[in-house]
This record gives sequence, structure tokens and C-alpha cells, in this order.
Amino acid sequence: MVVSHNPSELVTAVASGDRRALARLITLVEESGAGANEALRLAFEAAQPAHRIGITGAPGAGKSTLTDRLISMAREQGESIAVLAVDPTSPFSGGAVLGDRVRMQDHILDSGVYIRSMASRGHLGGLSVAAPKALVAMEAGGFDRILIETVGVGQDEVEVTSAADTVLVVLTPGWGDGVQAAKAGILEIGDLFIVNKADRPGVRDTVADLRSMLALGGEPAWEPPIIETTAYSGSGVEEVWEAVERHGAHLGEAGLEARRRSRRRAELTTALTVRINDRVMGSLAAGAGAELAAAVEQGAIDPWTAADQMEGI
Repeated sequence: MVVSHNPSELVTAVASGDRRALARLITLVEESGAGANEALRLAFEAAQPAHRIGITGAPGAGKSTLTDRLISMAREQGESIAVLAVDPTSPFSGGAVLGDRVRMQDHILDSGVYIRSMASRGHLGGLSVAAPKALVAMEAGGFDRILIETVGVGQDEVEVTSAADTVLVVLTPGWGDGVQAAKAGILEIGDLFIVNKADRPGVRDTVADLRSMLALGGEPAWEPPIIETTAYSGSGVEEVWEAVERHGAHLGEAGLEARRRSRRRAELTTALTVRINDRVMGSLAAGAGAELAAAVEQGAIDPWTAADQMEGI
């Protein structure tokens, strides 16, 4: 079946369960092609909010293996599930290095599963600038759950908290300097903490370290559980899934809607920032803006005075 390029027909096909149409829609909004804004508007109107589960942590923690296991858990429960896996950017093509998709091959032919890899394209925070758009497109597809796996750039992957309802932080025994992790915000964003590769030495020390640092946060309404897993064998994964469901129940419809309202406002801020940046770059490319930029480069005027002058251009 030929997938239409018409935004309205494309979104209608996505809402009816057409996975090829969903792939085209995500590509369209990611690349900001012709009709992308209209398609995104229609997708937003058709979206059925899903429980979004973010999975973040340092490289090598086993996020992809855990994601693969959670897909299986969702399917055993009869739930449809979409996965947005943000991968490192290829230095050759600029696209995603498809490591996550390769590790999830067992689910590729399952009509109840949709997996999409997306390049980070150098964006910090573990996600991609286009990720919120892709997530709206997935929600237009009517999935019960959406898994969001971050790129694995280190301990600064806190952006996922604005995109997900439930955030899983995946660590390993001997996870490093806990104080630095706390400073980076990784402890503050976790709704669940997963100590993966628990068959390795040092797991008890890691769990104790985590408990001690989480205790410094007082008595929150939700106390994040710490779960030991060995994802490659499946050990502990069922407990993770049960904790995810408990957290969703804890939030309730009111809590989920509060997170979604905050998310929409953050996405508005991002959209405005992108548009303002585009206008600034356009102003610097020609006319009086280009002349001011050249004067700054030559040292004839300071950047702050030039910025003040450009506001009137």
C-alpha cells in the first residue's frame, strides 16, 4: 500500500494502525519537511496520551537489554507498545547508529510493537530535539505504553524527565562517584532505580550507597524503589514492570495530567526557542545584521551593544 504524503491522510492512516504511515510521519516531522507543521498539528489532535516510561543511565548500563525485556512484559499483558530509542549520531551519515534496533530484533515482526531509532545529532541531555514530535506521532498511533531510551551520554541525562511520566534510572555495581551523580540531578529525576548486572561484585554496596543518598531527600510522596536486575537473563525484570505499574497508579489521572501539562509548556518553550534562534541566524546572514556581525568580528563594537542594536532590526 502506497503511503500518502498528504498530512491529513497520513495522520488518519497512523490512527488506524498503519505502521508504515507512522514511520513516514515521524520522518516528516523530524526533518521538518513540507507539511510537517500541519501533520504535527493533526497528530497532536489525534493523540491518545500513553503512559510514557523513560529509561536513562550511563553507557553500558544495559538500558537496551532492559528495554527489550520490558517490551516482552508489555506484550505478555496484551498491551501495545512503541519504543523511541535515541542513539548516538553517525559521524558519516548524521543518522542514528542503530544499536538499539539490532538488539530488539525479536519484536520487529510483532504488529503490537513499533520501534524507532533517532539520532541525538549532538543534542545534550540524552534525547533529541525532534524527540517530542516523534512521541506525539506515536501517541497518534494509539499505543498503550511508550518506552523512551536515552542515548547514554553520561550522568547529565535529566531531560528525559520532561518527556516521560515514569523515569527509570539504570545503574551498575561500582557506578562511580555518587556525589557527582547527585549534583548532576540523576538522583532527583528517578522514579525507579535499577541496579542492573546484579550478578557482578559490588551490587550490595551500590544499593546501600543509593539508599543513603535517597534518604537525604526527606520523605517524598513516592519513595523510589531500588531493584536489582540481571536484564540479559530476565532476573528482576518482572519486579521492575510491577513497580512501573505501581508508579502509574500512584500518579493517577490527576498526577499524569499534571506532568503532561508541564511537558506541553516545556515543549512550547523549546518550540519558541528554535524559532527565535532561526530568526537570529537569519538576521545575521544579510543586511544590517550581517554588517553588525562583521563589526563584532573585527572588534569595532562589542557583542552586547550589537545585540541591543539588532533588537530593532
